[in-house]
Amino acid sequence: MTLKTLFLPIKILSFTLLFLSCAKKEKPVAVQIVTDTVSSINMQPSNLKFPKLSESYVNLKKIQIDRFYKKTWPSNNNHLSFLVAKDGQIIYEKYDGYSNIAKKTPITSETPIHIASVSKVITASVILKLIHGGKLTLDQKVNTILTGFPYPEVTVKTLLNHRSGMRNYAYFTNKKEIWDRHKTITNQDILDVMIDKNINLEFKTDTRFSYCNTNYAMLALIIEKITGKSYKEAMKTMVFDPLGMKNTFVYDDAKDQDIVTPSYRFNKQKIGYDYLDAVYGDKNIYSTPRDLLKFDMARNSPNFLSPELRSQIYEGYSNERKGTKNYGLGIRMVNWPTGQNFYFHNGWWHGNMSSYVTLKDENVTIIALNNISSRKVYKIKNLARLFGDYPFKRDKNDTDE
Repeated sequence: MTLKTLFLPIKILSFTLLFLSCAKKEKPVAVQIVTDTVSSINMQPSNLKFPKLSESYVNLKKIQIDRFYKKTWPSNNNHLSFLVAKDGQIIYEKYDGYSNIAKKTPITSETPIHIASVSKVITASVILKLIHGGKLTLDQKVNTILTGFPYPEVTVKTLLNHRSGMRNYAYFTNKKEIWDRHKTITNQDILDVMIDKNINLEFKTDTRFSYCNTNYAMLALIIEKITGKSYKEAMKTMVFDPLGMKNTFVYDDAKDQDIVTPSYRFNKQKIGYDYLDAVYGDKNIYSTPRDLLKFDMARNSPNFLSPELRSQIYEGYSNERKGTKNYGLGIRMVNWPTGQNFYFHNGWWHGNMSSYVTLKDENVTIIALNNISSRKVYKIKNLARLFGDYPFKRDKNDTDE
């Protein structure tokens, strides 16, 4: 064997290692660009670009969706905002009825309607951006953030996934020995009451799921503590303004009662305000389907969060009971044994009912908002069948908030 023959494998090996080394250097560069893009705590518009949907595809879907719409809302006065989009492109939208019945003000694409518990999805998104930005951690104890918080085992995560064990503020503040219902209660008041009145946990933290608005009222206080801004201002600067959500805002109970879209009972009787209407985080965002489409696109874009943190949003955390329904980090889900997953959030507050559906795999957004008591908005989940294999069974349990 000659020296030339002996050194040939060594040269090949060296060249291979050099090639692999260069290849490895290129990959983190791409990742680094994404990381730099999402390092801001503010949400950014989607950086995904999609080809224009074909005319034949849009026309077919319009026919199918219109058939669903007319069957679900057969009258011409439903007080409804409704939108279906794919790849960020609106396929179908409908605005029906009045935002104010007495004034006969029509609902349009720019009419903000109270989105009720769909607000939780936005609150959770801001918390996740703060986590991504290193401002707090998912497993951080809440008592390290909110002074006097009385439950030492409750973490940010157990607030997001409703496993904190806290009681619903609407149920313990309605007792006269706890709170005077003639006084409007605030988020800080809820925390103070839990401290001062020794409100016990309903169950041991992280032992089971219980959907509870108190969790998101506390998350709103965390946002205020971390950002140094009011929840209203934090939402505006971190979400609404960057995404161009021009018709979206947080309700201010002291200023907005006479100017926001009112809500009605099914008989069209106007519903007044009560002592719980100043609490935010769990509710109290007004928006439109077009604005929520911008939010959904941004939330499903790679520049929203790191892949690891994003994956935790859609993990089911409530597996004590066998079934298909579950809850992630600020999102409801249905997980079928086939492996198909459906993500959504519904809402209800006074006469406002809302439903937000995000089909991640198909990049489809479906939104329905109304300001008159009607559970029909929850039926929009059935439109998922038009875009993918979503094996919904017809049932009466369409009221999950």
